[in-house]
Amino acid sequence: MARSPTVLRENGLVDGIRQHADVHDYGDVALPSPSSERDAETHIIDPQGLGEMVARVRDTVALILDDGNLPLVIGGDCPLLLGCLAAADRRDRLGLLFVDGHEDAYLPEQSSTGEAADMELAFALGIADASWSSELNHLLPLVEPTDVRILGARDADILRAEGVPSLGDRIELADGIRLAAEPEGIVESACASLPDPWWFHLDLDVLSTDALPAVD
Repeated sequence: MARSPTVLRENGLVDGIRQHADVHDYGDVALPSPSSERDAETHIIDPQGLGEMVARVRDTVALILDDGNLPLVIGGDCPLLLGCLAAADRRDRLGLLFVDGHEDAYLPEQSSTGEAADMELAFALGIADASWSSELNHLLPLVEPTDVRILGARDADILRAEGVPSLGDRIELADGIRLAAEPEGIVESACASLPDPWWFHLDLDVLSTDALPAVD
């Protein structure tokens, strides 16, 4: 998954989009070398790398927005959403359309993997503790529960078995079964009820968890 943006670029993603819209390619966001170690204090793999990634994505997306352009951010790991929201959050109230096969709202200590990809929505909502990073903690929360719509999540049974509360009791959530049964109506309703502007997050594992497993 980490190599997917490069592979998509090499296989003509930018040129393909240019057939439908004017495109200014801002290039890749340079990131520090990652660590595979799970930190004992934060329970997150490479917490400092996470903070640095959020800051660099935020600065790049902010530049795109300041130039008056619509950002399309392609990445191999869901936590880049935090940098995107941090850039867009400067524009008052912000909505989030979260289309993902998982809720991604574990608290760090609840995650079996320690991957930030398990928990980006928990950070965005200010549920997860980020006091270990003064910069990240200062940004949170990035969205309010009433301004988020979750579509396609199908991990309710796993969350229940692990004793992890679902966000469905405080956020509008249409699971994978509902979304498959009435995709057009559910998507239209979600978009119409979000505040303007809103950010669209898509994790391709919403199509198939088996074919597109989470990063681990």
